[in-house]
Amino acid sequence: MHLNAFLEVYETEALERALLLDSNRNSGKKTGKLHGVIVGLKDIICHKNHITSAGSRILENFRSVYNATVVDKLLEEDAIIIGRQNCDEFAMGSSNENSAYGSVLNAADNTRVPGGSSGGSAVSVQANLCMISLGSDTGGSVRQPADFCGIVGLKPTYGRISRYGLIAYASSFDQIGIFAKTIADAALILEVISGADEYDSTVIESDFEYKTDRETSFKKPYRIGYFPATFDHPSLDKEIAAKQKEFISNLSENEIEVLSIDFDLLDYIVPAYYILTTAEAASNLSRYDGLKYGASVQATMLDEQINLTRSNFFGKEVKRRIMLGTFVLSEGYYDAYITQAQKIRNILLEKVKAVFDQVDAIIFPVSPSTAFKLGEKNSDPVEMFLADIYTVFANLTGIPAISIPLFKHSNGMPYGVQLMAFHLNELTLLALSEKLIAINTAVE
Repeated sequence: MHLNAFLEVYETEALERALLLDSNRNSGKKTGKLHGVIVGLKDIICHKNHITSAGSRILENFRSVYNATVVDKLLEEDAIIIGRQNCDEFAMGSSNENSAYGSVLNAADNTRVPGGSSGGSAVSVQANLCMISLGSDTGGSVRQPADFCGIVGLKPTYGRISRYGLIAYASSFDQIGIFAKTIADAALILEVISGADEYDSTVIESDFEYKTDRETSFKKPYRIGYFPATFDHPSLDKEIAAKQKEFISNLSENEIEVLSIDFDLLDYIVPAYYILTTAEAASNLSRYDGLKYGASVQATMLDEQINLTRSNFFGKEVKRRIMLGTFVLSEGYYDAYITQAQKIRNILLEKVKAVFDQVDAIIFPVSPSTAFKLGEKNSDPVEMFLADIYTVFANLTGIPAISIPLFKHSNGMPYGVQLMAFHLNELTLLALSEKLIAINTAVE
């Protein structure tokens, strides 16, 4: 399809599985929670005996030898996996223009980006090419494309979902996330794929159940906090800022108390995030050397073979981040960069604890703008990095966050708001999201 959302569609395999599921149901066998649900996978989630390339030429023909834990859990509940979806190379990007296999186009306006790095996953749900997609969110790579495409994007608490089988970018930030058309669909998928996993030492063992106390949670009076600095920041589109401020000011009429909270660290978030994630990326991507698997350039000397392989098969953005990560990890610069960024991260963790002593959730913009034009930000990497200013906070602190579609800009593109809750408090996050959508629908 012209949107370039899927790199591969498993047409024959999906039809055969659908027939098998129908046969099992007709014979009286118990059906799973996701019986017949069509799911797409970002091309960074391992699926046994299928190519998993991470949007990169260096893994162009690599076939996974095992399933990611999330894939096993989907299949156990009778889902149908329809294909692998295009993404920025190794999940590094905010526009899905960094894939080795071409850009993904936004279905609402083909001249605009879908967001990144999980752009193909977002567009697949946006354009009804599948019911659900799984992506990854290291610094907003589920929430920002969901916002650009007008769908729901959920990043759970770090560790809520096993990362086993997720190709690593920055291991202390990465989290598998969910794209859906409704909150209820996202919640159901979270129920299925969360929980214990012996293959991931960072996973949280407790299961998630959306039905537990949901009615009480949905009806309770909520208190939402907001940081004025996020809505007054000069990078935020004026129309978006005005609409979001108006929406927040009207929440008190719907049994939601709104609390203004001082926050003076906004301009430190993106630098801290990129210092730490590129450092982790430099370490994680060192395994791609052309010696064990993936593409390789043959040479007489080992160093030459590694250098040629990485130079020829890594894309420009991946090289940029590896070099930046190597620089901040180098002797003489570690304390000046890594140590200071870790201090910011620890300060943010303390800030989060204090904030959630006062409120049930905090509300943020998702992105400074609606989906921008293809190629618009490619000449300035720093400007592209700053597009993540509102999303990386949740990854630095490990808290759950969700992007919910609410509004339409005068340029015709969708946008919404982002909610964040305290660790493991996805129930409040989801119930409150439903409430905000209902409030906005009533106003319209």
